[in-house]
Amino acid sequence: MEKAVCNHDSSRSVPVTISHPLNLPFLLIQVHHSPISSADEAVILEQVGRMLRISNKDERDVMECQEMHSSARKNGLGRIFRSPSFFGNAVKSILLCNCRFTGRGHQALSLLQPKIALDGNARLKRKRSKCSDDIGNFPSWKELLAWSLVHDKAARILQLATMFSQGDLCEDHIPKLEQSSDPTSFETLYQKLLKIKGFGPFVCSNIMMCVGFYQRIPSGSETIRHLKQIVHGKQNCFKETIGKDDEEIYGKYNPFQRHSLLNN
Repeated sequence: MEKAVCNHDSSRSVPVTISHPLNLPFLLIQVHHSPISSADEAVILEQVGRMLRISNKDERDVMECQEMHSSARKNGLGRIFRSPSFFGNAVKSILLCNCRFTGRGHQALSLLQPKIALDGNARLKRKRSKCSDDIGNFPSWKELLAWSLVHDKAARILQLATMFSQGDLCEDHIPKLEQSSDPTSFETLYQKLLKIKGFGPFVCSNIMMCVGFYQRIPSGSETIRHLKQIVHGKQNCFKETIGKDDEEIYGKYNPFQRHSLLNN
């Protein structure tokens, strides 16, 4: 699997291959760029760990989910991959609101990143990636605040970035939250996100799933279509009843309702 991972100074990306050698109990992470510093190595390992959910809490979540859901246990499911950063997950959740734009929007933002970086004085500085003209990781909130975006979704993305810059959302707090089991902290984050214009329950529930809170099922047109399929047969499921239908089917898997939706 190829993934462009940002180095510690957020000014460039390096391509990384993550593989699982057959019959061996470890991952092989190859960085296709030399040299890299020890600080770069630490950031890459941190980002890969977040993407693949490699932590004691994530292992416990997977085991508990599989104990409750026989299908997940039988098929080795229960681990939900995510982006290297919380900001990346949040922006991609916004882009999900328009499936026709999702792929193009993600690609455009990734291609943008190698062109921009912030110097020590937080002024805009353009430069190309030192690895490749075509490779870019997903831009950080600092980079996007320093770049003019023209699109109807840009205002939502920039408002999210502004919340980070003003301290309403804290980069240092997110990793601690992801390893927490405190429902109050999760609810506080959910309510903060809801205050951003354009961040409805669907977007916020997707984001909460990425930080390890699985109780809220993102309910949209695709969820309704899924519940109407033969596997559930909820032909009378509509926007007005989706919450009740979700609870009826997935409530028994609390607190892993989102896992159960993906496993069915």
